[in-house]
Amino acid sequence: MVAPGFVFGLVLPLLLRADASADVGFRFASYIDNYMVLQKEPAGAVIWGYGVSGATVTVTLCQDQETIMKKVTSVKAHSNSWMVVLDPVKPGGPYEVMAQQILGRKNFTLRIHDVLFGDVWLCSGQSNMQMTVSQRLIARRHWSSQSVQKLVWVERSSFIPCFHGSNIRSLLLGAELNFKRGDFLQAQQELEDLAKVDLQWSKPTLENLGHGNFTYMSALCWLFGRYLHDTLRYPVGLISSSWAGTPIEAWSSERSLKACGVPRQGFMPSDLETGPSEYSVLWNAMIHPLRNMTLKGVIWYQGEANVNFNRDLYNCTFPALIEDWRQTFHDGSQGQTERFFPFGFVQLSSYLSGATPNDGLPEIRWHQTADFGYVPNLRMPNTFMAVAMDLCDRNSPFGSTHPRDKQTVAYRLHLGARAVAYGAKLTFQGPLPQKIELLGDMGLLNLTYSQPIQVQRHNKIFEKETRITCRHSGRR
Repeated sequence: MVAPGFVFGLVLPLLLRADASADVGFRFASYIDNYMVLQKEPAGAVIWGYGVSGATVTVTLCQDQETIMKKVTSVKAHSNSWMVVLDPVKPGGPYEVMAQQILGRKNFTLRIHDVLFGDVWLCSGQSNMQMTVSQRLIARRHWSSQSVQKLVWVERSSFIPCFHGSNIRSLLLGAELNFKRGDFLQAQQELEDLAKVDLQWSKPTLENLGHGNFTYMSALCWLFGRYLHDTLRYPVGLISSSWAGTPIEAWSSERSLKACGVPRQGFMPSDLETGPSEYSVLWNAMIHPLRNMTLKGVIWYQGEANVNFNRDLYNCTFPALIEDWRQTFHDGSQGQTERFFPFGFVQLSSYLSGATPNDGLPEIRWHQTADFGYVPNLRMPNTFMAVAMDLCDRNSPFGSTHPRDKQTVAYRLHLGARAVAYGAKLTFQGPLPQKIELLGDMGLLNLTYSQPIQVQRHNKIFEKETRITCRHSGRR
């Protein structure tokens, strides 16, 4: 067995490249392809696809020409789909997955190779999640010719077990599921499979790591996975499904919007809309088709599009989205994805909005926590948050609401994931106030925190959340 390593995904293909013997009516689901990462133990990975009604399908997992396991099922008549749940597999690989359909004397076979088992994370949201590796603040340092050669050389050479004593397999995969606007005409209802995708699961290249602005690969998603891998030391698969300028209503199912009393007719201001804003359209086309996949967790960076659109409902729509995604992925994976899988998100950064004060961002930050001010909480269990208020980027060519420092955000997110998803004993949030005293005669608010803090003055931008002057105390 090749030692486990670091794995990412880029973008998945609509139709699988399979053996020439494969019948056009027999195929894997669109995101099941060569080089993919399947969820490791203790969960079982789900393999599914389409075939001829009534046919028998046998799925075989192999390694080094040795059969590890076989699962047999049949193609359902009403949906022409088939599905199996593999037994839990330890992290590592590579493996080959073979699916064989038998109907009478007809026999068709599909194969995918270089499949690894590890942890699979879904990354979603709007433009700050969609910003690519080439757009991040320190990209120039990493993308100089010598640095690129070093990066690619290290990642590729680690296929060789003796390279600097390392047995870590470094393979970068990912998925940036960005549909074209016209394809949403068919997304007025929940799709069973992806209509199309931009790029298949891939090994790293200069092209698919920095394809262009707001394309692929998501810098935040990629760096989050890198930090996780440095700790886990086994494969990590990343699926990035994001679209700039989109409100939470587009990523929410109709049932979750109804539960929050969201008006049936809603339109974003034209100056804010840059992506699809129709209710549930991105849920239908870009999230629901993934529901059968076994996941480890989700990270999310969204909310800017709701600062002036249904902002007062965000304290319901965001927790409702989390709950609905959890239920849907749990059911779709036959119970293999945890019912309350870890869900991380980024608290919105600050931005330069001109001379006129805008209370929208402070309010929606509060609503991001379901009005608790922190997570996890009673309404948002098993969640974690990365603060980004101190990362405003006044010189960002993409606007100050798009800070290029995604590395700090990714690091903070990975700390939350290690604590919440993996049970590590570390500090990933705070400091939280223990005591608040209003000194009215002095116009001061005295805060006593639960842990020592240090305040330093520098040139970065901080946004005023209140007009009250605060005096911070580091007392325990």
